[in-house]
Amino acid sequence: MRKVLLTLALTVAAMFGMAAPALAHNVLVSADPAKGSSVEVGPDRITLTFDAPVQPGDVNQVAVTGPAGDQWAEGEIRVDSNVVTAPLRPLGPAGEYTVGYRILSADGHPVADKYTFTLTKAGNGTPAQAKAAGSPAGEQAAGEQGGSGGVPIWVWIAGAVVLLGAGLTLALRMGKESTK
Repeated sequence: MRKVLLTLALTVAAMFGMAAPALAHNVLVSADPAKGSSVEVGPDRITLTFDAPVQPGDVNQVAVTGPAGDQWAEGEIRVDSNVVTAPLRPLGPAGEYTVGYRILSADGHPVADKYTFTLTKAGNGTPAQAKAAGSPAGEQAAGEQGGSGGVPIWVWIAGAVVLLGAGLTLALRMGKESTK
């Protein structure tokens, strides 16, 4: 019986040891302009700083939506370790701007969220053309929360059941051999 319990304990410890890396998604630690801030002059770029390096690639997106729903991000998004920078067109109307982002986390999973800042004094800029916006899926990036893209949970559950079954079978066979 002791062997069965030991095998069960080792199986459970192995399952938790394998699952830990999947919980390490990047977290936004600061932004410029900051979340909820008010600015008098529109910034020329959005800078997002995360707690861990962001994987470079075309999957990283930043969209800036103005008060009328127009896109203001335009140009190539730059990733430098844990800092993501997106160029902006000169901003136009005063009001609330939404920054939506989707980045590829250090653990390989996409992370998406959004925040707002307010432009208190109207600028003289014009919005980006729909095709030229900084993010081909800007509205998608702005509206997503956390995205999936990792291993589905049922795979982890099936793996746990298989490991548990194998461990139990091994323990029962070892117990029968020692009683002979």
